[in-house]
Amino acid sequence: MSRGEINRLGAIWAKSAGRGGGVKNLLVSHMLDTAAVAEWFWDTYLAESVKRALDEAAGGRGKGRRLFAWICGIHDCGKATPAFQRISHAEASVLSPAGLAWRESMVTAQVSREWSHDKAGAFLLRQVLRKAGWSRSAIDWICPQVSGHHGKLCAATPSDLTHAMGEAQGQGAQWAAVQRHVVEVFTRGLGFESVAAVMPQQVPPRAVQLALLGFVVAADWIASDAEFFRGIPDLDRVGMSGARRRAGRAWKAARLSGGLRGLEMPQGDVVAARFGRPARPSQVMAVEMARAMGGPGLLIAEAPMGEGKTVTSLACAEVFAARFGLSGVFMGMPTQATCDPMFTNLRAWLAKVQPGAEDDAVLLHGKRSFNREWKAIQAGDWGTADARFRSVDELSEDCCARQGPADFVLGAKKGLFAHYVVGTIDQLLYAATRTRHVMLRTAGLAGKVVILDEVHACDVYMSQFLCEALYWLGQAGVPVILLSATLPSAQRARLAEAYMSGAEPGRTITLPEPGGYPSVTGLWAGMDAPLVDSCTPYRADWPINIRVLPEPPARTGGARTPAAVLEAPIVDLLHERLAGGGCVLVIRNTVGRAQRTYEQLAAAFPDDRVILHGQLRTAARAERTETLIDQLGPDGSQPRPERLIVVATQVAEQSFDVDADFLITDITSMDLLMQRIGRVFRHLTTIRPRHLQQPAVYITAFTPAPGGKAPRFEYATEFIYGRHLLLRTAAKVLEAAETGGSWSIPSDVPRLVADVYGDQTLVPAGWKAVAEQASADWASKQQTRADAATPFLLTRGGEHSTNLDGLHYAATEAPTEDHLAAAVRDGDLSIEVVLITRAHSGYRTLTGDHPLGPDGAAAEIHLDTLAGDTMRLPQRLTADAVTSLAPLDSWTGHPWLRNTRALILDHARLMGTVGSFDVKYDHTIGLTYTPRS
Repeated sequence: MSRGEINRLGAIWAKSAGRGGGVKNLLVSHMLDTAAVAEWFWDTYLAESVKRALDEAAGGRGKGRRLFAWICGIHDCGKATPAFQRISHAEASVLSPAGLAWRESMVTAQVSREWSHDKAGAFLLRQVLRKAGWSRSAIDWICPQVSGHHGKLCAATPSDLTHAMGEAQGQGAQWAAVQRHVVEVFTRGLGFESVAAVMPQQVPPRAVQLALLGFVVAADWIASDAEFFRGIPDLDRVGMSGARRRAGRAWKAARLSGGLRGLEMPQGDVVAARFGRPARPSQVMAVEMARAMGGPGLLIAEAPMGEGKTVTSLACAEVFAARFGLSGVFMGMPTQATCDPMFTNLRAWLAKVQPGAEDDAVLLHGKRSFNREWKAIQAGDWGTADARFRSVDELSEDCCARQGPADFVLGAKKGLFAHYVVGTIDQLLYAATRTRHVMLRTAGLAGKVVILDEVHACDVYMSQFLCEALYWLGQAGVPVILLSATLPSAQRARLAEAYMSGAEPGRTITLPEPGGYPSVTGLWAGMDAPLVDSCTPYRADWPINIRVLPEPPARTGGARTPAAVLEAPIVDLLHERLAGGGCVLVIRNTVGRAQRTYEQLAAAFPDDRVILHGQLRTAARAERTETLIDQLGPDGSQPRPERLIVVATQVAEQSFDVDADFLITDITSMDLLMQRIGRVFRHLTTIRPRHLQQPAVYITAFTPAPGGKAPRFEYATEFIYGRHLLLRTAAKVLEAAETGGSWSIPSDVPRLVADVYGDQTLVPAGWKAVAEQASADWASKQQTRADAATPFLLTRGGEHSTNLDGLHYAATEAPTEDHLAAAVRDGDLSIEVVLITRAHSGYRTLTGDHPLGPDGAAAEIHLDTLAGDTMRLPQRLTADAVTSLAPLDSWTGHPWLRNTRALILDHARLMGTVGSFDVKYDHTIGLTYTPRS
């Protein structure tokens, strides 16, 4: 290059002095910094499976590393345009004297916003690569790695084309030359002989491209931290050796571990080696399936409640990791409450597989700051930990200015970059949404084994996102383990088809039915046929007596039936069944019903009852759950109570490892009813009262009708679960109850679920008309709900592109995690609040009565207490909460409190208002609310 060309290259900046630690950073310097960070990603973080995919794209083993670094570094080449260079007047002032000019009237602030450097970079790079002789297919998949590095992949608009051909992009030979030199000098800095030599030889799958883009974003963020990458304003000081030294210091602070590396294929009984007890037949079967599969694929394990599916999944994950070069595990759970015990299980497993790895595990849900094990890992400072783990603002490019790279994996969108993660299934479903920075989630899942528990709990709406996620995971070659007590045949087939459509497009899969129960199914790309196997459960069948406890009518003679009358059947039954002691679980379908039952038991059982539901403050719910598991769990630290009544809602339905002597439950769909039944006679070692040696289940919330007519269901129950499934479930319940019969558990579980979800006639003749109408209504609603998910899905219908261009053709805006959770669960926005009280002297904590001061400014002193006093409001209160509740003014400077609405209660009576509702908090029964008259 001539002296003038060198001067012009040395004038092009990437980070202003304000962002570069007081000194501007040249564009070539920042690009080399980012490439150097990428090298650290490759050498110490990326799974071998990811490296293999990139090696293949680059043209052979060992070639992927340099291509990966080049792609990450080239991302900001679009800053070599007037649209960007004009942004900082101080840095731009040297460009015109060097011969790089533009007309201010043509390149305005508005133009800079419209023609952002990610768009400009893709256009610039396309021109350079075309002249260098790159193939069209290579250009088409590489350029979106530049255009999408700020989180969105949008197709070009007419206004973009105008800017691309105008002064915003740079006109004249000198602008064209400096843009070419930026690319060429950077390319040679990485050791390539020319831009032509960089050209990849293959087009990787879109899922690999999306993960790669996630790493581009991540490398850019780390390389943008001025603490480690102080600006370099002189071109003669810019070089790859210096960039590598800077990147090394930043990487050390980032604390991104290498994950599971160098694992040997486990031999013998993996379960015994990791969990200290011999494997059960279903676990042996699943591990052998994992060993037999011809490549990374989908493994579906179906087994009874209490069979040990968690142990099964982790044993299979170790086999997959060793066989296919995977570096971590993501465990997706149905709820936040089920994540906490799984976090403990994962850490215990990691301690055996790779000692020390357990301290790198991440708990990824909104209440992790209150988890005691998580707090211990974070040295007890949960407030700091939560600030480090908070989400990246999707609408801001300045994420690094607010969060240093030392906290890199500690955000809701970056949390998946940790190698070992337990979170709600939502974290996986978010990766199937067309939202900004979705590529970060894809990158976080790349190279992991994905384990999803209780997948039967995904309704038709959530299943759209689950199938979309499975499609992308299959295309990325990420092995997935699905766990369920049992799956309806159609649901199992849909999940398998979704994964295989990504793993092996165009292939039609016929999935054989398992021949027994428990069962395991395995599929992978290139297989001859799916593998399906089954075995006998580790414990023998036990007959569970099925009985109906008719629900009294809600209204009598036009008036509401008194609560005492509504609860009399349960109270009378408990008087009878618990006369000689025993532990019973009562599951109600709504919090209101649970609270009513609990209160009506006060006279007869004042000291033998506990209530558990979602409208308790976080600490109370966690403490009660822990106590119940200690009392009724398999390895409880407390003696089993002589008599105990646990009144709960659906929170007791999943991953709640307690053992009841009998169950009283509101009716629900058959698959969920089986989950509830799984809490009865769960552990073989439990010592039970002599009169409760035979398990029994009493089903209520419906009443059989005389004359062979269809039963009547309790209103809220029918609203939640739908009449179609309830009618079919009720038919099977009454079939057993009216003959004094029982169900054999677990053998009958697949048959009962298949019957209810099948197409065959199931209900009595007298119900036929009602059932047919319910079926038609259900089918219509299911289709409507499935269609409602479509606008949020990552892939639009019929899309078969080979690159990422235009992926965000209509991006879904989700400003907070709560909005995103509502999108993937088809629910109204759920609002979290912290409960505080107000006295004459100012605000105080609900628990402990700690003073917060007249304006709440002392809240930071009591963060632990306030975290325990949070709860999610019922959805009925959401709209009013959005408009009437807000954080206290003094909380604006705190990373957690500033986003947390305060529900202020009267200090003496614990009463308050949420919009048009009066609310009251009771430390025993939780939150109650009534519309204000």
